[in-house]
Amino acid sequence: MSDRGLEEAIRAAGGITELARRIGISQPSVSNWSQIPAARVLSVEAATGVGRAILRPDLYGEPSDSVDDVDAARAQQYALLAVLLAHPPKAQLLKRIAKLRGDVTPLGQAHTALAQAADGANAETIEREFFDLFIGVGRGELMPYGSYYLTGFLNERPLARLRDDLRALGVERVDTQHDPEDHAAILCEIMVGLIRGPFRVSVEQQRQFFDRHLAPWIGRFFRDVEVAAAANFYRQVGALGRIFVEVETKAFAAPA
Repeated sequence: MSDRGLEEAIRAAGGITELARRIGISQPSVSNWSQIPAARVLSVEAATGVGRAILRPDLYGEPSDSVDDVDAARAQQYALLAVLLAHPPKAQLLKRIAKLRGDVTPLGQAHTALAQAADGANAETIEREFFDLFIGVGRGELMPYGSYYLTGFLNERPLARLRDDLRALGVERVDTQHDPEDHAAILCEIMVGLIRGPFRVSVEQQRQFFDRHLAPWIGRFFRDVEVAAAANFYRQVGALGRIFVEVETKAFAAPA
């Protein structure tokens, strides 16, 4: 095995079997990796605490000259939300989040509040919170899927439209991905890929994707996270997501 990122992830997890268990796939699947697949980077980061820039420096290293600072910051914001919505954060990730600093803008203040919530937080407590919110016994308090928010049911027409658009963009479903593609974490991860690679497209195409598949429901979802009975740490995640979606919505609506 020669890929440094994959080696670091396996070392941090304590072996291939444990890494596979943490991200919910089979051990042979991980054994067959030559590097961490793009669609698994954020899940592996959340499960191991190893930064995405180490796991896949070709995707998450320093932005190239063709990606400006604003787009790089947007991608980082989507990536943070994707990580936190995909899995409960481990202790190492909480320590990194606790170092976030924000300015006086609403988004900056949301970063500061999230950092304060992460500072000294107990990873096991947050793991139980995540379970109660998004998994539960039978189902969690919230259902983080576009189809559910738009129709009241899973796997409905909004998911079919999303899959059509993903095929048109050349984005393929990973065989080991159990959640449907309209999960909030997956949509945020796709936005990362549309902004800075590996699925990079124009700002207009980003806007079209956002307007079709995120804008109709994900702001409402983040507001629900903010006020959910089971939310404590995730109350700040909901606030951050809601404010960021508002910023994105206004930016996409502005004249080019």
